Amino acid sequence: MLTLTKSLFALMIGFILATGLGLFAIPLLKKIKAGQRINIYVEAHQRKSGTPTMGGIIFIIPTILTTIFLILTNRMEFSVNLLIVLFVFVSYSLIGFLDDYLSIKQNQNKGLTQIQKLFLQFIVALIFYILYRKYTNANSVLEITLLHIKWNLGWFYGVFILLLLVGSSNAVNLTDGLDGLAGGLSAIAFVAFGLISWGSYWIEGYKDMGIFCFILVGAIMGFLVYNSNPAKVFMGDTGSLTLGATLATIAILTNHELSLAVIGGVFVIETITVMIQIVSVVLFKKKVFLMTPIHHHFERLGWREGSIVKVFWIVGFILCLLALIYGVWL
Repeated sequence: MLTLTKSLFALMIGFILATGLGLFAIPLLKKIKAGQRINIYVEAHQRKSGTPTMGGIIFIIPTILTTIFLILTNRMEFSVNLLIVLFVFVSYSLIGFLDDYLSIKQNQNKGLTQIQKLFLQFIVALIFYILYRKYTNANSVLEITLLHIKWNLGWFYGVFILLLLVGSSNAVNLTDGLDGLAGGLSAIAFVAFGLISWGSYWIEGYKDMGIFCFILVGAIMGFLVYNSNPAKVFMGDTGSLTLGATLATIAILTNHELSLAVIGGVFVIETITVMIQIVSVVLFKKKVFLMTPIHHHFERLGWREGSIVKVFWIVGFILCLLALIYGVWL
């Protein structure tokens, strides 16, 4: 009960700080002309052109400040696992911030090149792997308990970590195409991983990892005050890369790597539709979807943006419930 109370307290602080920060951050982003350039192929979104981006700072800064406050006031304990989470959280926010900054400076949707992004992500993944192997009770085993299957990946687990961090961060990035979509799905996913962290009693600092998840949930909810339709600010790569990589990090630390594919199922579907579209166009010169990621397909079908977001949130919520039920009972 104490952990639950702490988590709700942390969620409340994160929400209040993020909501308050948004009042100052959005006018500042407008002042420095941090406007988002909209893809010319998404005709329905051209009215959003110029909306400030880099809004991820609205939930990133409060999450860091709240975590530091709770540690200094002895309401959270600092552990190596929490250090790893914070390291990835801050590192990916800096990568995303740099990408957004370069896009704004060059006045086009081109920041870091894919090679530059991958290099920076590789460095983060390498440091993650070193900390993970040296200072935690790490193992290189992937397990499906229901089927009694175990894979010992050995040294390849380091490559797997890189693929998971890169894949998860870019999946959230692809999903961030409608007002409130990626933010809402991420908040739902972090609630699930907060509960999973509480149950991962064999991990050092497992309760505090759960509290961190709820801090972030509160901060994302504060961000959604400004990002829900019609959005006053976009999270940009600053936010989307950070959220995806942090989800992957907690999944790895709690040994729920495969659960991430279910909890983040909407992110996975969004990514798969893009891959299918690319393969179909390259090999068969034919589109499978009207436009990808798939949320744009539904827009082309005439669905309202708000309706798409609500349906995707519901699907994400159901998938999270299924993952939690599987983790508890099966």
